[in-house]
This record gives sequence, structure tokens and C-alpha cells, in this order.
Amino acid sequence: MSTTGSGAPVVLSVEDVSVDRGSARVLDGVCFDVRERETVGLLGPNGSGKSTLLHVLSGVRRPNAGSVLLDGAPLRSWNRKQVARRVALVGQHADTEVDVDVADVVRLGRVPHRGLFGASGDDARAVDAALDATGMSDLRTRRWRSLSGGERQRTQIARALAQEPRELVLDEPTNHLDIRHQLDILSLVRDLPLTTVVALHDLNLAAMFCDRVVVLDRGRVVVVGAPADVIDEDLVARVYGVAADITLDDGTPAIRFRTAAALHEVGRWGTLEAGG
Repeated sequence: MSTTGSGAPVVLSVEDVSVDRGSARVLDGVCFDVRERETVGLLGPNGSGKSTLLHVLSGVRRPNAGSVLLDGAPLRSWNRKQVARRVALVGQHADTEVDVDVADVVRLGRVPHRGLFGASGDDARAVDAALDATGMSDLRTRRWRSLSGGERQRTQIARALAQEPRELVLDEPTNHLDIRHQLDILSLVRDLPLTTVVALHDLNLAAMFCDRVVVLDRGRVVVVGAPADVIDEDLVARVYGVAADITLDDGTPAIRFRTAAALHEVGRWGTLEAGG
């Protein structure tokens, strides 16, 4: 494994990754590294390629060009079960036609570990640990359809933890949650002893909870760095097409969007002319 200036080893390397969907290029030459136990946020407007990139990182989708390295080895050299034991994905849309209970959902995370003889004592231990880590132990017998949005998200994270991964990738885990549950979920994720890559829409939440951010626009990396170093008014205007005032609150960017911004086109977006 290589290391960065911080001394933490690089566990995930994205090297010139491109993905095509039909005739459209969804990701185009994406490059960045993720360090051990780092929380990296993927930012960008809808259609920028965040979800596709998470699927590539978790081995669900192979890139058309480039590669992802896991501990220095190409992900394509790992079989599906090996990847699933190492990298867990929490997707955007999780539902089931069968109204199972919480523990049953979490047990699905043990599938990559099962052999010819099915479940083992390790499965029970891993499920209990995952439920405990996510604060869902007391709700283990609750039915899925009776859960709140926040409880469902915690259950899905517990299912991912039951895989006993070292890397966790999450696709907009705060989507459709109220503010309290958004903060609860991201606090939980940040405090896990794992390497985490999380796609987020909310720039303020990314600034609060991420060590570094990767900003995507139309499938390309715009910038990579600590939130305080890269999230500024110019970035928000260029990538999102909106005006904002950004201040530092104890070293963390605080973004306030303007309501009547005027952007003049120069290329795709232009210079900021006026704010509300």
C-alpha cells in the first residue's frame, strides 16, 4: 500500500476511470485516492456521476477504462465474494416486498461469508455487533414497514456492517431524512472505524462530516481537497450554477445560498454579477 503525506496508507485508488452508458460518457478520467479510515464526500449536481462512481468502487460495475486499486491490487482481480467481504455498499433505494424484521435484513450482510453449510456462530456475532453499532439492537424484531426513514437507514448501515467490511460506500444516506436524522446518520458514519466514501447533496453536511471532498461535474473531477480548502463561492457558482456566501465557522465552511442570484454565461457558467 502507498501512503500520502498524512502517513495514513492509501487503500483505494481511482486511476483514470471512465464509464460509458450507451453513447454517453458518465465518468471521464476520474482520479483520486482514499486513505485508511478517511471519510471522503462525493459532491456534484444531479447527473455528475456520483452513484456510478460508487458502483465502480464497490465492484458492482466495471469501468470501460481505467481501474480501481484496493490495497494496490486491481479490483477486477478480486472475485465478487472477496470484494463483498471487503467493501460494503449502502444504496439510495432500499425496500422489500416481504415485510421482514430488522434482524433478517441485517443477516443479509452475512451472505458473502457463508459457505456450503450456511450460517455459523460468526454470523450471529456479526449481526449482534452491527445492530449494537447502529443503535438498532432494541428494534431487532421490528418489522421493516413499521420503521421510520432514519431507522430504515440505520438498518441498512447495520446490514453493511454485518459484512465486516473495511471500506463503506454510501449513496446519499441522508436523502429524505429530517435534519436531526441527517445529523445522526452522518455522525454514526463518521465515527465508524472504517474507510468511508459517501455521496452527498448537502454541501454544509459535507463540510461538517468529511475529511476531504471530491467534486464532480459532468463526470469529471473538478477538485479534490479538504472542505475548507476547496468549497468557495467560485466553486459553487461554476459547478452548481448558484450564488452563495461562504464563511468559516471554526475552520468549517458554512454555506448560505442567495435567493435571487444572476449568473451571466461565459462558457457554461459566467461571472457572478449580483446576489439577493
